[in-house]
Amino acid sequence: MFTGIVEELGTLVSRRDARIRIGAALVLEDASLGDSIAVNGCCLTVVARGDEWWEADLSPETLERTGLVDLVGGDRVNLERPLRLADRLGGHLVQGHVDATAEVLAPVPDLRVSVPEGLGRYLVAKGSITVDGVSLTVAELDDTSFTVAVIPHTSEVTNLGGRRVGDRVNLEVDVVAKYVESMLAGATNSAGSTSPERAPRSDP
Repeated sequence: MFTGIVEELGTLVSRRDARIRIGAALVLEDASLGDSIAVNGCCLTVVARGDEWWEADLSPETLERTGLVDLVGGDRVNLERPLRLADRLGGHLVQGHVDATAEVLAPVPDLRVSVPEGLGRYLVAKGSITVDGVSLTVAELDDTSFTVAVIPHTSEVTNLGGRRVGDRVNLEVDVVAKYVESMLAGATNSAGSTSPERAPRSDP
């Protein structure tokens, strides 16, 4: 679990098939093999590490669902270590499970992003959204896009400041919205069904 508060701006050093090497320092201070690190909001596992670099393998699901497949050497990436129970929750609860990629329609400071099919129902004005692993607040919203206000500090310490029109970004919607939807769907289904104990009897 993450918070969407980026700790370090790393660099993609190389990519060999489905394995990537990322240059970093801060996030490696207490990282061991098998630990998780979020890269542009995507939870990856440390499979190798050295002096200011670490490697992760990208699964077919990750390659298909996220924008990590577009990375090339020298690209900057947002990095965050998992939340510790003793930490302050500066952003919102982020799983590191990317829901979809979306297109940048306007750059920062008023970053406008397209709404992928099926995700619009999870977005609300003043609600939380994760863009490339950064916890942000939806400022404006319509049927096809949303806008988030990116302050200068966030532009400087994350890769959002370098995002241009047409770039793809990773999105993760608020997991609380998903749970609410699931519970409401379950309640609706329960209300519309008849339990065996109350099933009408048909006497011979």
